[in-house]
Amino acid sequence: MTGFEIGLISIVAMLLLIYVGMHVPVVLALISFVGVWVIKGNIKIAVALLWISSAKTVADFLFGVIPLFVLMGLLVSVAGMGKDTYDIAQSMLRKVRGGLGMATVVANAIFAAITGVSIASATVFTRISVPEMLRYGYKGRFAVGTVAGSSVLGMLIPPSILLIIFALIAEESVGDLFIAGIGPGILLTIAFCVLIAIMAYGFPNMVAEPGALDAQMDQERMPAREFWSKVIPIAVLIFVVLGGIYAGFYTPTEAGAAGAFVAFIFALLRRQLTVRKLWDVLVETGHITATLLFLIIAASMYSRMLGISGLPTELGKAIGDMNASFVQLMILYVVILIILGTIIDSVSIMLITVPLFLVVLKPFEVDLVWFGVVTVIATEIGLLTPPLGLAVYVIKSTLVQKDISLADIFIGAAPFALTMLVVLILVMIFPDIPLFLVDLKRSLS
Repeated sequence: MTGFEIGLISIVAMLLLIYVGMHVPVVLALISFVGVWVIKGNIKIAVALLWISSAKTVADFLFGVIPLFVLMGLLVSVAGMGKDTYDIAQSMLRKVRGGLGMATVVANAIFAAITGVSIASATVFTRISVPEMLRYGYKGRFAVGTVAGSSVLGMLIPPSILLIIFALIAEESVGDLFIAGIGPGILLTIAFCVLIAIMAYGFPNMVAEPGALDAQMDQERMPAREFWSKVIPIAVLIFVVLGGIYAGFYTPTEAGAAGAFVAFIFALLRRQLTVRKLWDVLVETGHITATLLFLIIAASMYSRMLGISGLPTELGKAIGDMNASFVQLMILYVVILIILGTIIDSVSIMLITVPLFLVVLKPFEVDLVWFGVVTVIATEIGLLTPPLGLAVYVIKSTLVQKDISLADIFIGAAPFALTMLVVLILVMIFPDIPLFLVDLKRSLS
């Protein structure tokens, strides 16, 4: 067999093994090792590939950004700042019909700006928002669907782990990708709030029990002193992390360290961080980081194996011979991302598909910052789609209310997934949505 044929077989084998339940990093590493062994006919070369990918892939200083932002997000959760963001949004939107749902979306958007981890958002707001909405008469399906839908904002609004990983894959500026995520993040937040308003005014029985929406609007305003005591720490943390990056005071990795330190101080000042909780946070940070880095190492092995097989080059030539337009290629790319989202997680999808399509799209001189935002939105739709729907499973495992089924969460999240698809189409049609602030920054520098 030729290297090209082996490369094609490896893709089919990868999808089959993932679909039958084997862990993604194990699949990628195994297929890469065997693929290189078969192509080169020498197991020593396959062992060398394994060593190079393990030793050199994540040795770069930039990869330190992953554990630091994960640590910051977990410390923020321990400090109770997730509940604070919800209380702030709830107070601001209490007079709006369906305001508790919108408060969940806005709180998730604010929380995303200080954590960057969707799973953290899903976990925190399942515990905070769902009981509150149920207490005010909201339907369980709507409550969990709102939490699931809005939790994806954590991977788009900067700082975002997915944007960081895309930057590492595409060798793009993390700062530019963070800036590019602001516009689509705000647009998606507004779109979710509009969706909730349409449901609350047009189909109130889908949202809450009769009369519940009007009763919720009678809540009292949060006292000003309490309001500002919750706003200031959040504003300080956002300013330290994002302000420092955009102002050029430090790199994204250093921003992660600064943010983690500030979150640690807030957790201490609020007396929320015991020795036991700190140990749990550090252990969980290690688990999440190890999982992500193992995925990156395995994906590095896979991309190297594909390079040796010649598949990306041949694939690029084949698509070039088809005379497919840029629009057709982007539609194909998005469809592949959404389909893969039904079976594997977001990071794995990006690590598998982005290197292939970077080669295919190179002749079109695509702006990689815009391409990164499109990739993240399309990939995040997979968090809400069955059968995998990682955010949905996180919510189900976190829920105290056991009468809400997995199907209820998927059905409740469906309108939000469709809204994300609409926003994705707008970002693809109007590249200025993510690139306006980036172009402004480039023109000033």
